[in-house]
Amino acid sequence: MIVRIMGEGQWKLADSHFVELNKLDDELLEEMEGGDEPGFRRTLEALLEAVRRMGSPLPDDALEPSELILPAPDATLDEVRQMLSDDGLIPG
Repeated sequence: MIVRIMGEGQWKLADSHFVELNKLDDELLEEMEGGDEPGFRRTLEALLEAVRRMGSPLPDDALEPSELILPAPDATLDEVRQMLSDDGLIPG
């Protein structure tokens, strides 16, 4: 799976990492629904760090279609709300 972090680039991740990312996504959704800004910041950073840690960065000149697009680390709660589907940032 190819994941894009807005403003940073793309990472290639094995599908097996989807479970861990989905847990963080569920936590992020809960914090957003509850208006927990500090929790939202902490979990968004944990989600992005998990992608960076588990994935292999693609070269800057690679133009692969992203299967998942995540917000930039400095995205606001409102900006992330606009990106959400019913499942959160990560479908499933």
